Amino acid sequence: MAVNEGGAGLPAFLGGAPAFPEGLPLTRVAVPDQAEVESRFSAILASGQLTNGATVRELEEAAAEFLGVPHVVAVSNCTSGLMLALQAFGVSGRRVVMPSFTFSATAHAAVWAGGAPVFAEVDEGTLTLDPADAAAALAPGAGALMATHVYGTPCRVEELAKVASDAGVPLLYDAAHGFGSRRAGRAVGGFGTAEVFSLSPTKVVVAAEGGLIATHDGALAETLRLGRGYGNPGDYDCVFAGLNARMSELHAALALVSLRSLPERIAHRGALAAAFGARITGLPGVRLPALAEGDTSTWKDLTLIVDPDAFGCGAAKLAELLRAEGIDSRRYFYPAVHRQKAYEGLAEQRPLPVTEAMADRVLTVPLWSHMDEATVLGVADAVVRIQAHLAADEG
Repeated sequence: MAVNEGGAGLPAFLGGAPAFPEGLPLTRVAVPDQAEVESRFSAILASGQLTNGATVRELEEAAAEFLGVPHVVAVSNCTSGLMLALQAFGVSGRRVVMPSFTFSATAHAAVWAGGAPVFAEVDEGTLTLDPADAAAALAPGAGALMATHVYGTPCRVEELAKVASDAGVPLLYDAAHGFGSRRAGRAVGGFGTAEVFSLSPTKVVVAAEGGLIATHDGALAETLRLGRGYGNPGDYDCVFAGLNARMSELHAALALVSLRSLPERIAHRGALAAAFGARITGLPGVRLPALAEGDTSTWKDLTLIVDPDAFGCGAAKLAELLRAEGIDSRRYFYPAVHRQKAYEGLAEQRPLPVTEAMADRVLTVPLWSHMDEATVLGVADAVVRIQAHLAADEG
């Protein structure tokens, strides 16, 4: 990706040359080795077994080995996996405590399973669920606790496990961003009652569409396997109302090829995030989410937290100024779920000042697995240059 060399000049909003005159998209899919994918596709097509067959089993086994868990259930997408897990937990008619700073599917899954979302605060540093506020939100009769590994940053899993245990509720992780993340060296996927991953095109492991549910609970895994096939045990006498949430063999093949080079992609994304973070270190009013020492993030998203007073403008304005530089961005996650139209009528609304402040301040900038360091530093330099001229204007 060509970067404008005039990095020290005027930013584009003041008439300078754009940093990326050809445009820099937020993400580009890391397509797995095409020859191997085509070979696998050919074998699948020749077999005549296109859904939920031997390739899906192979993916489940490979993912279980990578994650260090005994059971992985492949499903059509992460959302259906969350829905099936919450149904298995029996949350219908019960409260499900979760962060509001998350993708809407976290809450949607609870609603589809008959639960009532109750939102709790996030930690200001990591943007993951605050265990203390989650504990305060849980009440007798709650159906489950949900947490999200936001952008691939691992949650404070030890504290959340205690919160869930003390309340006597299952703990479900929306791990959509987290396949490859590690908490103190241990793979995300082995925490809580279950963790659900996404394999959609923007994720670090790609299946085009797909999801994986990881669990240590064998009985739960069997229920989930039934659930992804309508609740049909094989004789069409369905034992409960499941979903059509099966993964196709073609999607599983794509994921298997993608999985093979995952460690290298995680390392590269981490290096790019570190380079970006080093370039903006000391810049007033902007930072990356905190990552605890010993933890590994997938850096599924490279998200800035912008303090408008210290930086000179807010996240929405910065997005506009970066657009002038040719740099795409998104505000993940704004608005927070409790501020979305779908959840305006919730019976129980708790005050969430930290969540609202953080949602107002986030801006995700481009990062992908095959990006080079010059490109990510070009984005960082654009942010530095914008801030310098905002400060000059302010003076």
